[in-house]
Amino acid sequence: MQRYFSSLLLTSFTLVCLAQPKVVAHRGYWAAEGSAQNSIASLQKAAEIGCWGSEFDVWLTADGVPVVFHDGTVEGIRIEDTTYATLMNIRLKNGEFIPTLQQYLMEAQRWPDCRLIFEVKPHRNAKRDYMISELAVELVNMMGLDSRTDYISFSKNVCRRIHELAPKAKVAYLNGELSPREVKELGWTGIDYNMKVFDNHPDWALEAKEHGLEVNVWTVDGEEALTRFAKMPGIDIITTNEPEELLRIMKE
Repeated sequence: MQRYFSSLLLTSFTLVCLAQPKVVAHRGYWAAEGSAQNSIASLQKAAEIGCWGSEFDVWLTADGVPVVFHDGTVEGIRIEDTTYATLMNIRLKNGEFIPTLQQYLMEAQRWPDCRLIFEVKPHRNAKRDYMISELAVELVNMMGLDSRTDYISFSKNVCRRIHELAPKAKVAYLNGELSPREVKELGWTGIDYNMKVFDNHPDWALEAKEHGLEVNVWTVDGEEALTRFAKMPGIDIITTNEPEELLRIMKE
């Protein structure tokens, strides 16, 4: 009987490791016509082509408005140091205005099959990290999106605070220096590491599975890299700027 259950567990572990990775569009599907990074259109287009999820980045303005943007500065203006009124008329490359988090989440409500991969940017100090984390969870919950929102961050403060506020939410660490065992001990649910981390630590993907962690790799582009990580045991999610290419590769 013990041998049977050991065999069953091994079979289940093997199936998990060999499951086809899910596709996440990095900053949305911004390379599509009419799109731009972290725009409303990039979320729409990621959902339209059938991505499992769309990743986006959030900063907090000086007056406490969460906005969706990747860099810490825009047109020479540091987002953390300015008010939303200063940013609200700045346009993205596709002509959209920089969306607030609330505007972005309102659009996400229209695409129930696309998961939200919510990157909370590291802010200048722990106080700001906690502020943005609390606003993020509050808004996601208020808009009924908590069941399909995963949080990621380079900040341990952010990961820790979101895990405290939303203990059932998926929280993955981005920075890459913590082993799967260390991440598990912190109570977080996954590792979301740059592809170079897995090149340097080829055992970490399977080690993460042994600890029950979800494994995401970023940012994987180009046919060779996409194919390699799509076949790598233990990889659950691939974040890419080329989601259509990855979807094509996995269909083949």
